[in-house]
Amino acid sequence: MSFRLSEQQDADAVSVIRGLAMDAPLVAKSGHQGTAMSLAPLGHVLFSRIMRHSPKDANWRNRDRFILSNGHASILQYALLFLNGYGLELDDLKKFRQFGSATPGHPEVGHTAGVEVTTGPLGQGFANAVGMAIAERHLRARFGAVACDHHTYVLAGDGCFMEGISHEAASLAGHLKLDRLICIFDDNGITIDGSTSLSCSDDVAKRFSSYGWNVMQLGEIADDMDALEDALITARSNIGAPTLCILKSHIGTPSPDFTDSHEAHGNPFNSGHVAVTKKVMGIPDEPFWAPTELVEAIRKNAMTRGAELVSSYNKDIASLSESYLWDAAWSTPNSNSFSSLLPSYDETASFATRQIIQKVLDASLPALPGLISGSADLTGNTGTKLSKQIAQSAKAPDGRQIYFGIREHAMGAAIVGMALHGGVLPIAGTFFVFADYMRPAIRLAAISGARCVFIFSHDSVGVGEDGPTHQPVEQLASLRAIPGLQVIRPADPNETVAAWCAAVDHNGPTALILSRQTVLSVTDGSAVATGAGVVRDCEGKPTIILVGTGSEVGLCVTAATELSKTGEKCRVVSMPSWDRFERLTKDQQQEIFPKNIPVLSVEAGVTMGWERYADQTIGINRFGTSAPGAIALEKLGISLEAVVQASKSLINDFKTQ
Repeated sequence: MSFRLSEQQDADAVSVIRGLAMDAPLVAKSGHQGTAMSLAPLGHVLFSRIMRHSPKDANWRNRDRFILSNGHASILQYALLFLNGYGLELDDLKKFRQFGSATPGHPEVGHTAGVEVTTGPLGQGFANAVGMAIAERHLRARFGAVACDHHTYVLAGDGCFMEGISHEAASLAGHLKLDRLICIFDDNGITIDGSTSLSCSDDVAKRFSSYGWNVMQLGEIADDMDALEDALITARSNIGAPTLCILKSHIGTPSPDFTDSHEAHGNPFNSGHVAVTKKVMGIPDEPFWAPTELVEAIRKNAMTRGAELVSSYNKDIASLSESYLWDAAWSTPNSNSFSSLLPSYDETASFATRQIIQKVLDASLPALPGLISGSADLTGNTGTKLSKQIAQSAKAPDGRQIYFGIREHAMGAAIVGMALHGGVLPIAGTFFVFADYMRPAIRLAAISGARCVFIFSHDSVGVGEDGPTHQPVEQLASLRAIPGLQVIRPADPNETVAAWCAAVDHNGPTALILSRQTVLSVTDGSAVATGAGVVRDCEGKPTIILVGTGSEVGLCVTAATELSKTGEKCRVVSMPSWDRFERLTKDQQQEIFPKNIPVLSVEAGVTMGWERYADQTIGINRFGTSAPGAIALEKLGISLEAVVQASKSLINDFKTQ
C-alpha cells in the first residue's frame, strides 16, 4: 500500500519543524536552531517517504536506523519524533534542554523513543553508524534478508568530518563496502567560529572517493523535497559501496537575518528574529505552532506505514528456520547457560590473562550466537582471536572476526554502534595504553548502556622494553572514574574466566584489563562476583591485609608467605573490580576489610583512589621505563622486598597508635 502526504501538508510540515527549531531554543535560551532549520525538508523526507520505521514499535528489529551525528541539532530530531508519533508532545518540546525532560540538549538513546545512539561529540555518531551498518550486514549474511534487511542513515556536518575519528570510520566503511550505509553531509560551510574556510580546505568528495565510497553531489536541493527523495532512493539502490550524499544547505534558512551566518549555529535568535522569519514562512507568529489536523495526518501516515511493515515482517520472521539462534543473538544468554563449557585452573596453571581470555572466548562461542570479536591490529596480542572463524569482509560479511586495522578511535565507536543496533555482542581489543584513543567512545558506551566489551591487554609496566609510551600507569584509575563502566582487572586464569562471565551478564559496557606476562594461579575466581574477596587468610585476627589487583595479587600472596615466617598474620584480598565492590553493603565490605586492621594496597599503576580502601599504597606515580618487564616492575617498586618492607612499617605504625 502507498502512503503519501499532500504537497501542502509537506510544506506545512517543514514550516512546523522550522518553527519548532526556533521556538524551543528561544524558550530554553540555549540550543542550535540554524542546522535544524536548513535540514527540515531533508528530515521530513527521510521520515515520511524514505525510511522504514514504526513509531508504535520504535525498537522493531528491522527498522532503518537514523543517526544525527551532528547532535547539537537535536531539536530537528525531536521535532521529527513529535510529528511522527514517537511519544513526544508539544509540552516536551517546551521543556527543551531542561532538567528531567524527554528533550535533552543532545539526543540520548534509552531516554527518548526513536533515538538510536547518544550523539554530540562530533564524529562519534558517524562512526556509530558504521558499526550499525556492520551489524546489519553481518546479521543479514548469517540469518538472511527475511530477518535483517535495512539501511542506516546518518546526518553529519563539517564538524563531524573535521574530527579525526571520521577519517578512520570512513576508511573502514569503504574497505568493508558497507552499501547499506548512507551518509548525508550537511555542507553548509559554517562552524561556530565562522566560515569553514578559516580552518579547513579539504575536498570532501575526493576524500571519500579515495576511501571507496560512492559520492553523490546533490547540489542546491536542500528545499526541494521531491529532488531529495529521488536522490535518497538512488543512494539506497547503490550496491558495493557506502554512499555519501553531499547536500549544499544554507544554515538558518529562511531567516532574513541569519541565513548563511555562523551566528545561526548557536542561539542568537530573539523573539523579533523569530517573528520576522515566521512572517517570511507565512505561518502564525505564535510559539510552538503545530496545527492539530496536520500533526494527526503525519502521524497517521507514519503509523499506518509502520504497522504494515511490522505486520509483514512478523509474518515472514515466523518462518525463520533458525529463529532460536536469531532470538539468542538479540537476547544474549546468561553466562550460567555456558559455564559448563568454560575451563577451570588449579594452582599449577601459569598463563598471561590475555591468553586465558582467548580460550574463554572460544569455549563460549557456541553458546553466544551474537559474539563478534575484533582488534586494532593486535588480534593475537590481545587474546581477541576467535579460532576457526573467518575474517569479516565484503566477500564474507558473516565472518565473526573483525580486523579493524590501526583505528582505535573508530573501533571503539563502531562497537558501540554495533551493540546499540542489537543482535551482536561486540568485542574490541587493543593495548591498555591506547584506551586513551578510545576514551570518547568508552564514555559514550557508558552513557548509552551499550553492551560491549573492551579488552585491554599489556596492562602495566610489565609490558617491558617498549617503555613509557606503551606502559599504562594512569589508565586504570581513569577508567574507574567513568560512571556505568564495569572495570575488571583479573588476577589469574580463574578470575579471567569469571570476568568474562561478568561481562556477558552486565547490561552495559565492560573493560577487561589483562596482563602480558604470565601470572600465578592463586584464586578460585569468586572475588569477581563481589568485586573483592579473600584469596589467602590466616588463623585469628590478621595483623595486616594485603590487597591487590591483576598480577600483583600473586605478589601479595608471596609476600604474605614471607611475612608469616616472622609471625605476622596476613590476609590477602584480590580486588578485581571496584565498581562491583561498591555494590556491596557496608557490612559485606567490612567482612572483607574488618575495621582497625591495616590495609596495604599493591597495584602497578597510579595510587589515586586507593586511599578509599588502604592505609598505605604501593604503586607507580610516574611514567614507566624501557627495560624487560620484570626489571621495570622491580625498579619502580613493585617487588617482594618493597611489599614486605612496607607491610612491616605499616604494622609497626598501627602498633604505636
